[in-house]
Amino acid sequence: MQKNRLMKAPESRSPVARLRELAPGIALCVAVTLVSIGLQHLEEEAFEHPYIEALVIAILIGMAIRTVWSPSPLLRSGIAFSAKQLLEVAVMLLGASISFAAILASGPVLLAAIVATVVVTMVASFAISRLLGLAVRISILIACGNAICGNSAIAAVAPVIGASSDDVASSISFTAILGVLMVLGLPLLIPLLDLGAGQYGILAGLTVYAVPQVLAATVPAGLVATQIGTLVKLVRVLMLGPVVVGLSLLAPRLGGGAEAAAPRRFDPFKLVPWFILGFLVLAACRSLGLVPDLAVGPITRIAGLLTVVSMAALGLGVDVRVIGRVGGRVTAAVTLSLGLLLLISLGLIHLLRLG
Repeated sequence: MQKNRLMKAPESRSPVARLRELAPGIALCVAVTLVSIGLQHLEEEAFEHPYIEALVIAILIGMAIRTVWSPSPLLRSGIAFSAKQLLEVAVMLLGASISFAAILASGPVLLAAIVATVVVTMVASFAISRLLGLAVRISILIACGNAICGNSAIAAVAPVIGASSDDVASSISFTAILGVLMVLGLPLLIPLLDLGAGQYGILAGLTVYAVPQVLAATVPAGLVATQIGTLVKLVRVLMLGPVVVGLSLLAPRLGGGAEAAAPRRFDPFKLVPWFILGFLVLAACRSLGLVPDLAVGPITRIAGLLTVVSMAALGLGVDVRVIGRVGGRVTAAVTLSLGLLLLISLGLIHLLRLG
């Protein structure tokens, strides 16, 4: 009886006590977030567009802090809460920005091209990563990051597949570097391949990782390229929803073994994580007009802010030595996957005469 009472004691803690336990770690993650947002703001003032997003800056600052200082037990529970639960809330809130009508508005041919590019790139990137000896979960992160929307996709998929902080940090770090190089180097293809504004916009939308980076990459090519690139990129981002839902169904089997292979009684609340169900509900509400346009902006900003806080937390929990051991293979996997994405996108543009 005494043992049972001791085991149940943590569950009986009041919400206030739980908040006091989490507050110091959350406060540290928020502090790193504020610094990261400030640095992104300085980038925007200097270059008009952020080449390195606050999300990436936060995880790098967190890693730098963790390298020279290990958080005390007082901070660890709040950091862990920020890395997992806050990220799950952020993923759920993203559903409010998804409208199924936006997918259909892009046209059947272009829509099919975007879907084909995402699917083929995901499969090929996963295969490349596995051939290079990377683990299943980090291979999935690299595949989703390259195929859909870089760091945001990695952050959204990570809690669904149970990826570790080290996997997330290494995936984001190397993807971020190549994302910046893409923004700087992609405009050079315009004269080399004699691309029109529409063709270049589609190419940028299919290959560049983040929406702000698409803007930065297409501004040199003119307004038409920027508009088309942004549209293609937004439709590509919408693929994140179906991919996350699909991976949530496959997640129980990623570890392999007898437990994964055992038959499971169908229970949607156990089969699909709560935040994925929330994502789908909010997406349906948005599509039905139940989420007003005025609310989408604030909800999206809150989701983005929570994601940055989570990335700061992930950085604070990263062992840099682990990243060093897989760094060469991750770099090779991301680079080869990105090169393949470029080739697939160019092939589809010319084959289907898009743009």
